[in-house]
Amino acid sequence: MSDNMHELDLKRKIDMNGSTEKQEIYPIHTKGFPEYLDIHYNTNLEPLKIPEYGRMIQQMVDYLKTVADREKRNHLAREIIRLMGLKNKHLRDVPDMEHKLWDHLFVMADFDLDVDAPYPKPTPETVHPKPPRLPYPQKGYKYRYYGQIIYELIREAVEWEDDETRDLLIRTIANHMKKNYLKWNRESVDDAIIFKHLYELSGGKIDLKPGTDELLKKEQLFYQKRKKTYHKNRRNNRR
Repeated sequence: MSDNMHELDLKRKIDMNGSTEKQEIYPIHTKGFPEYLDIHYNTNLEPLKIPEYGRMIQQMVDYLKTVADREKRNHLAREIIRLMGLKNKHLRDVPDMEHKLWDHLFVMADFDLDVDAPYPKPTPETVHPKPPRLPYPQKGYKYRYYGQIIYELIREAVEWEDDETRDLLIRTIANHMKKNYLKWNRESVDDAIIFKHLYELSGGKIDLKPGTDELLKKEQLFYQKRKKTYHKNRRNNRR
């Protein structure tokens, strides 16, 4: 048997009657002659802090935390920084590359590393700052199905002085209001309701009349996809 082959020890199988019988020998391809076969999977290991550096660098950092001699620990930390720079050459074009590498070293060490770094030691709050809270608009609109943009357009139309452009904008706003209303309510809507809401939202400054002003129909507000017609047998139809 070759050197890279290792035979499992003979195991005896005890049957129900207490008798024993030999099992077959299964050769296993291994390097050397291990006493047992130990298979490691990355899924069973601890997740990497920064996967871009790989598990080898992470194991070096874990070993660095166990070194008691401070001078040796500082020397190993500088060597790890050098390897991190070689492994990620794209960081050479990044400003303050060395500063970022030291920050990454502390991140992989869970910020529990006592070395003489040339830069201030980072903290979890500085490396992973919480994003600022986004202000959510707390505006209680009466007709929310029209949307906030419609409210802003109405305020803008009220301040316009050009009569022709103002009338065109008002009609556009009214048609959009009708379209949004139909999205919320699939049933038909009377133009008088839209005019009433527009009059109310504008503070009485926009007054459209149902008899003189007319909005687009429901079929005109929504795009309807045309159905394609197919000819089953054009050759027969030409005869």
